[in-house]
Amino acid sequence: MIIGAGPSGTATAILLKLAGWRVVLVEKSAYPRQKVCGECLTAGSLAMLDELGVGAAVRARASPELRQVGWMGDASSVLADLPACVGGIYRYGRALGRDHLDKLLVDRAQELGVTLLQPAKVRTVRGKSGFFECEIQATEKPRGERLGHATSSLVHRAAVVVDAHGSWDAGPRDTVREALTPRHSCDLFGFKASFENASLPAGRLPVLAFSGGYGGMVVADGGRLTVAGCIRRDTLQALRGRARGVSAGAAFEEYLRTSCAGVQVSLEGARRIGSWLSVGPLRLGIRVGKGDGLFRVGNAAGEAHPLVGEGMSMALESAFLLTNQLIPRTAGEIDSIRWIQIHRAYEAAWRTAFAPRMRVASAYAHVAMQPALRVPTHAVLRRWPRLLTHAAQLAGKARISRSGLRLEGTS
Repeated sequence: MIIGAGPSGTATAILLKLAGWRVVLVEKSAYPRQKVCGECLTAGSLAMLDELGVGAAVRARASPELRQVGWMGDASSVLADLPACVGGIYRYGRALGRDHLDKLLVDRAQELGVTLLQPAKVRTVRGKSGFFECEIQATEKPRGERLGHATSSLVHRAAVVVDAHGSWDAGPRDTVREALTPRHSCDLFGFKASFENASLPAGRLPVLAFSGGYGGMVVADGGRLTVAGCIRRDTLQALRGRARGVSAGAAFEEYLRTSCAGVQVSLEGARRIGSWLSVGPLRLGIRVGKGDGLFRVGNAAGEAHPLVGEGMSMALESAFLLTNQLIPRTAGEIDSIRWIQIHRAYEAAWRTAFAPRMRVASAYAHVAMQPALRVPTHAVLRRWPRLLTHAAQLAGKARISRSGLRLEGTS
């Protein structure tokens, strides 16, 4: 059973189903829906989406290739080339809205026969690896394999439970202390909105750097502009204190316009589509290998600062890393597997793949948010713009996943 039908959860479901496993996918939201996300897909992500069987559909709808990176602060913007991937199928990434990407992946999972419970929520998970019992509250009948009728609640037994819920939600086995963490002034909240008739050129990926936060913009599918960013709790509270009666999203937008000259230029004459979406506080850091028997993928396993735009790449790759450990064992052998070894092997692979990127993302975020670092960084970038290209390379933009190769035994 997989909790959460975002890119990591659905990718895991597809790979396990291709290997002959019986898979139940549980998602609390109805699709399609918008979601707080930068919506950037790296070149490596495009290759993994091919392996999942949705690559052609994604490319048919996604934005043009992302070939430029930018830095937008309170002074003039700096532009440079994004590094091209070498050795892979694709050289550059693209952008696609989560309302489209998530539905494409879920439809692919259902096409293969994955049981989908949506909207539904996993309330409790009891037991241990090989013998889990999960209580699910659902509002409609499951689709796909026969599982019985979903009423107000049902109990499902599974040998493996994969936690793929969003980083700002409490997982089914989070302790009360984890679910109710203290409020801190440095907590980050995420915001996202879409705009039409914006003037940012397609194929450009600027970083937004401002006191107390950071963000990014990209032209996604259909020419709509996605603006997303994170802001500290204390900075947001100060903004709302100065503009009483204004929503958090409106306050965030006004702050972006006044803090980043490039944002004001890009949004001049643009019209926002719908409302600002917000989530938080984000639970940054590593959570893989908690020792409670659940496998974690995507943001449930660990989340980097979103500044580098690697969230969807890490989500997809974590699915491949996990299934690399599970698929060599058939579903019938699962009860006899030495679970501790599998968990440790997956955790080691996860940390090798993502821990360096998370450290780079954290360093970049601190530079963007703090004036004492941001201002001299902007001056240096204006003199040597190619440093932006090297920074993007360090963040993983030219990286090809070695875990996203078709596994032996899948079809």
